[in-house]
Amino acid sequence: MTGKTASEDISAIRLLDETVRRRLYDWVVAQGRPVGRDESARELGIGRALATFHLDRLASVGLLEADYRRLTGKRGPGAGRPARVYWRAEREFTVSIPERRYERVADLFATALERVGPVVVSDLLHDVASRLGERLASEAPGKPGRRRLVTVLVEAGYEPVAEPDGTIRLRNCPFHVLVEKHRSLVCAANLAMAQGIGDASGAGADLTPFLNPQPGYCCVAFKHALPNAAVGGL
Repeated sequence: MTGKTASEDISAIRLLDETVRRRLYDWVVAQGRPVGRDESARELGIGRALATFHLDRLASVGLLEADYRRLTGKRGPGAGRPARVYWRAEREFTVSIPERRYERVADLFATALERVGPVVVSDLLHDVASRLGERLASEAPGKPGRRRLVTVLVEAGYEPVAEPDGTIRLRNCPFHVLVEKHRSLVCAANLAMAQGIGDASGAGADLTPFLNPQPGYCCVAFKHALPNAAVGGL
């Protein structure tokens, strides 16, 4: 692996090989919103100075983004000084030794598929992607149902999060690197995989995947069969 970018990625990922810093990074990512130093320190049970040190280190290498915002929502005199807040960075980090370029061949395949024709591609992609989802769910441990569905989504890298009405949204798209150039293919693949996962996990009767693009989320979400049901968290 050569080049400045590869070296930076290795250095950044190395920072996560420290227990407190990794816990802090995982917690910030899990919030799905900007968080401050005081809240971070309190939630992890560490001192504010230590939290600040780790947060700034993570931001310095691009694992987190940082800015100053007022956390109280107040404006004008008496609102207080803006606080430094942190959230997950959009930048991707990849380390492969020897160097591999899987995103390049994925882009190649996606470009070729788009030239075949939308009708043929739609049927083939749905079949292959849904079968993959079924296989992932069938190999997952645990009893059929919502818990198995969530387990598969976590293992597949989707980072599921439950909303109060029972909807499950996905904070990450594992194929994000292709979204900008091949959005229709990626979203169709995600939806078909989600359908396969839902059916094979035994949660298909309660949770139905549908396309619902939202900023900061995957294009697919799972709608609960009983809106506003008290289903709790994941």
